[in-house]
Amino acid sequence: MSLSRRTFLATGAAACLAPAVRAQQRRTNVLFLVVDDLRPQLGCYGHRQMRTPQIDQLAAEGFRFDRAYCQQAVCAPSRASVLSGCRPDTTRIYDLETPLRRTLPDVLTLPQHFRQAGYTTLSRGKVYHHGLRDDPPGWSEPPWSPSGTWQGRGYLSPAAQARAQGQAKGVGPFAEAADVPDEAYPDGQIANQLIADLQRLRDQPFFLAGGFAKPHLPFCAPRRYWELYRREQIDLADHPFAPRDCPPVALHTWGELRQYHGIPKDGPLPDELAREVIHGYYAATSYVDSQIGRVLAALRQTGLADRTAVVLWGDHGWNLGEHGLWCKHANFECAVHAPLLLRLPGQSTRGGSTTALTEFVDLYPTLCEAAGLPLPEHLEGNSLLPLLERPQRAWKQAAFSQYPRGPRMGYSLRTARYRYTRWQERDGTLLAAELYDHQQDPGEQVNRAADPALATVRTALDGIHAAGWRAARPA
Repeated sequence: MSLSRRTFLATGAAACLAPAVRAQQRRTNVLFLVVDDLRPQLGCYGHRQMRTPQIDQLAAEGFRFDRAYCQQAVCAPSRASVLSGCRPDTTRIYDLETPLRRTLPDVLTLPQHFRQAGYTTLSRGKVYHHGLRDDPPGWSEPPWSPSGTWQGRGYLSPAAQARAQGQAKGVGPFAEAADVPDEAYPDGQIANQLIADLQRLRDQPFFLAGGFAKPHLPFCAPRRYWELYRREQIDLADHPFAPRDCPPVALHTWGELRQYHGIPKDGPLPDELAREVIHGYYAATSYVDSQIGRVLAALRQTGLADRTAVVLWGDHGWNLGEHGLWCKHANFECAVHAPLLLRLPGQSTRGGSTTALTEFVDLYPTLCEAAGLPLPEHLEGNSLLPLLERPQRAWKQAAFSQYPRGPRMGYSLRTARYRYTRWQERDGTLLAAELYDHQQDPGEQVNRAADPALATVRTALDGIHAAGWRAARPA
C-alpha cells in the first residue's frame, strides 16, 4: 500500500523499513564508507570489465543512485560539502588547503549531530581531507589513520623501471604490484580497524566513518589484484580528445598524474602506458572492493547489519583518458558523476535503483532521517528516502557542481538531458559556456553552446542557473 509523502517522512526511515526497525527502542547505526577517486565504472552500474563483487553485492542488497553528483570534483571541497550539508559557495572551500572549521566554525556537522544525539562517532582513514583539523567537535575520539604501515614502492614493472631511469624528481612510481598481503597497504589496515570497531560497538549506537584511500594515486595494490586483469584486454577511452569547440578553461593538464615517475611531463599518454595506468586503477579498485567486503562481512557477523544503515559513495569521479584527461579537477560528467549506494535496516526492496538527479549534499539529511534525527535548518540538500519508496517519482530539476580555475569559477548543472556549464569571472561576467546533449552525445564530445538550434534550450538552462539549487529542489 502506497503511503503519502507526509506519512512517509513522518516514519523516519519510511515505508521501505520493517516496523521492528522503526521501533523506538532500536536506534539505527550508520556505517559511512567513502572511497577516494571512485568512478561508477562498477559491475552494479552495468560495467563488466572492472571487478567489484563486494560493492555489487551491497547494491544488490540495497539501493543504487544512478545519477549522483558531487558538488566539486576534488577531495577536500567534496567531503566538506557532504559532512557540513552545505555547498561549496557556502563552505567557501574550493582547494585542498582549507579545513572546514576555518570557514564555518559553528556549523553543526553530520558526525557532530549524531554525537550530540548520543552516538559514538568515529573516523577511520580519510574521511575529511584534513583529519582532526576539519571537525574536532564531530568525533568521540581523535580521527585514526594508519601509521607505520609499509606504503610500498618495492616493485615496478620492467617497463616502469625503464621509464623511471634518470628521473630524480617527482613522488615515485604511479603504480605498484608487490606480492604482499592486503594489510601491507593502508586500506587493509583501515579495514582491520573498522572491523575491530564494529566488534566493540555492539551495544551502543554508532556513526562509524571509514575512508578508503584507493583507487587514489599511486595505484599500489597487492599483486593478486593486478592478476585479475589481462592488460591487453583493457579498453581505452572511446573519446580521448577534447570536445569540439570546448573552451580551454574547461580543460586541465592533469598535473596530479604527471608528478609521478614514468609519466610524460606534457602531451598525451601513449596507448601502452594508458593501458598500464588504467590497469593500475582497476587493480586498486578491486583491492579496495575486497576491503569493503571484509567490513560488511564483519557487520553481519557481529549481528549489527539489521540495525545499521550503510552508505557507500565515491567522493567524485575520475577521468581515464576521456577528453584526453586523467584525474578529476573538472566539470565534465566523468569528473562529477560518482557512485552512491544505500542499504537500510529492514529494507523491503532489494536491488532497487533510481535515475533521479541526486547530489552528495543530500547525504546529510538522508542519514538523519533514516536515524530519526531532526534536520538542521542550514542543510542545502534533500533527504533521498522518498526515492526508495517511489524511485520514478518527480524529483530535482537539476544537480549542481562547480570547479574553479584560478579566479574564475565554472558552474555546472546537469538536467535529465543536458549538462550546461558557465565559466564566469569573479564579478559574474560570462567568460565561456559549454552545453552537451546527453541524449545524442553521452560522451560529451561536442560543445553546442553556440548552436542556434539549442538557443531556446540554453535560455531555459540559464534560467535554472540564475534561480539556483533552491528553485530546483523536489516539490
